[in-house]
This record gives sequence, C-alpha cells and structure tokens, in this order.
Amino acid sequence: MVSTNDLKNGMVLDLDGQLWSVVWFQHHKPGKGNTVVRTKLKHVLSGKVVDKTFNSDTKVDTASVDRREMQYLYHDGSGFVFMDTGNYEQMTIPDAVVGDAKNYLLEEQTATVAIHEDNPLYIDLPASVELVITYTEPGLQGDRSTGGTKPATVETGLQIQVPLFLTTGEKVKVDTRTGEYLGRIGS
Repeated sequence: MVSTNDLKNGMVLDLDGQLWSVVWFQHHKPGKGNTVVRTKLKHVLSGKVVDKTFNSDTKVDTASVDRREMQYLYHDGSGFVFMDTGNYEQMTIPDAVVGDAKNYLLEEQTATVAIHEDNPLYIDLPASVELVITYTEPGLQGDRSTGGTKPATVETGLQIQVPLFLTTGEKVKVDTRTGEYLGRIGS
C-alpha cells in the first residue's frame, strides 16, 4: 500500500485486480475542498490510457512488476522461449503475451520482459531493430529517386514498405513501434 501523495511515474498500481502504470500525476488544490491527485494511468496489458482522480492521502495497492533482461532463444510451437541473462533460467512466454513483438524478434536478441507474480505481462523491445530483407521485387533502372516505395518481406516474416532501390539480402533498420522502414544498414 502507498499513499497517493507518494505516487511516481512508472509505478504500477493494482486497482480492482487490474494493473495500471502511472504515466503522469499532479497534485491539485481547488479553491474549495480538499487537495486531490490527478493521474493518467495506462493499463499494463491492453495499453488503454485513462484519467483518474484520487483524494489526497488515499491508500492504493502497488504491484511489484519485475523487469528482466532476457534473451530470445527459439519458438517451440506453444510459445517463445526466453533465457534470463542474470541466472540463465528459461521461461516460455505464450504467443498472446508476445503479440506483435514476434515480428521483430530474432534468435539471441535481448528484450525486457515484465513479470508479475511469475506471470509474464509484456515484452519491451528496443526502439528499432536491424532485419535482413528476404524478398522484394527488383527495382527498375531509374528507380533511384526518393518518394516511391515497394513491399518487402524481412527475415521474421513481417512485410514493410521500403524505397524502390533496395534489393533482397540488404539489412534495414525497422521501427518496432510502427513497423516503418528507418534506413539501410551498411552498403
């Protein structure tokens, strides 16, 4: 339990059995009445953001969410197997928890896994990853100008839009939040 006066950004609260992360908070003293704490809370699993106001000095439950650096090993059919880089223990994370992160996961890549009461909640990936294009249509001569894009499939199976001059086998940088092409790696 913690007082609403002691809230901090990033703190995880357990409200009615749901886990909410504090995104923003502000103490507010209206002209009349008691001081209140306005908050912006993000649901840990769904990502939904809500505004909630608490009376000052209200007690709320906190949840302990352990964020561990883990290395992705392989997909075993029932889930994604990760290894804790600190103690080398392996954990299988269900496909539903991994979600869209699977489009950016390569074997031996590290990611941050959030765990609550031995249950994985979500996976935090780096802002961008480097992936190799496994297939794209060849560009035509003269397709060296900016502006045009074409579909390309990367090594994880994700399809992204890339500039016309890129070819199969080239390594590109991809934004893990939007799936957008960020640039070519090397030459």
